[in-house]
Amino acid sequence: MLIQSGIDYNLRFKVLDPDASAPCSTIAEFVTGKLTDYDTVMQFASDCDLLTIEIENVNTDALRTLQGQGKRVYPEPDVIALIQDKRLQKAFYRDNGIPTAEFYLTETAAEVQAHADFLPFVNKLGREGYDGRGVQIMRSTDDLAQAFDAPGLVEKLVDFEKEISVIAARSTSGEVETFPPVEMVFHPEHNLVEYLFAPAEIPSEIALEADRIARQVIVSLNMTGVLAVEMFVTRSGKVLVNEVAPRPHNSGHQTIEANLTSQYEQHLRAILGLPLGSTQTILPSAMVNLLGEAGHSGPAQYQGFNEVIKIPGAYVHLYGKALTKPFRKMGHVTLVDTDAERLKNNAQFVRTTLKVIS
Repeated sequence: MLIQSGIDYNLRFKVLDPDASAPCSTIAEFVTGKLTDYDTVMQFASDCDLLTIEIENVNTDALRTLQGQGKRVYPEPDVIALIQDKRLQKAFYRDNGIPTAEFYLTETAAEVQAHADFLPFVNKLGREGYDGRGVQIMRSTDDLAQAFDAPGLVEKLVDFEKEISVIAARSTSGEVETFPPVEMVFHPEHNLVEYLFAPAEIPSEIALEADRIARQVIVSLNMTGVLAVEMFVTRSGKVLVNEVAPRPHNSGHQTIEANLTSQYEQHLRAILGLPLGSTQTILPSAMVNLLGEAGHSGPAQYQGFNEVIKIPGAYVHLYGKALTKPFRKMGHVTLVDTDAERLKNNAQFVRTTLKVIS
């Protein structure tokens, strides 16, 4: 989607991905290789002017070397390295006065178990957790036997009313813009965004506080590019940062149709040093993730496609992934509408009608 946006600016892209059949392989200069291998990243970037990422699991040592050689690397390697480790993330929030849930850092399963008096809490691995992996909720002492035996943290389980996200962008000149907060609904078992509504149905003072916090985070990081700031709204009205992602994010896909500037164009504007675009909402929207159906692995087929594209204001985005597997992100559908109730009904229709099977 970043490449699709960049085509309008006459940009030429070169992509490194470990999957030889990655969806972008047919629309850009393409290299197959490990993102975490130092030599592979160095060789790949030798003829690049500017480097950016779409996943945090990359070799930051190579990116630092490239930055030292004069390459433009956004987001900055030090920012990526910090966000790669949830332990460093949480310490960063604490040290910069950014509101977040109470936590303790742990090194072993025994240290997690020693915090039984802190229950209920979330046990997170420090590194390499993604899309719900490396995260588990522990509600009672019976759960402690499953504690991660690796560096991580325990975070107080937040009694939240809603989960929201704000996409912030900061340019090379320091200009900052934010998109209106969106409201996310997660899959109950797999910790993936199932669908979202934008803008979020929250009081104006909560929206202003979420915007202030998102700006505080990206400025404190001194980061260039787009940053997704995921937050909890507690039942007592507090806004707490959960986690951040230094890239265009699932909680901003709807901006392609629903806002004057998409998150992808905004990211390109930010890292190219261009003026940032208006984030004004054109129409209220919903975004439904298309996840691989349980029990289906193999060549992807899309059931219910014709029914969904009949909906006025429905925009289907299929990601070009040849193979589906349970709960793999295979695409998304954005819905725009002036009527909030109709928007919710259409989102529910998409969720129950468009299925990714094999």
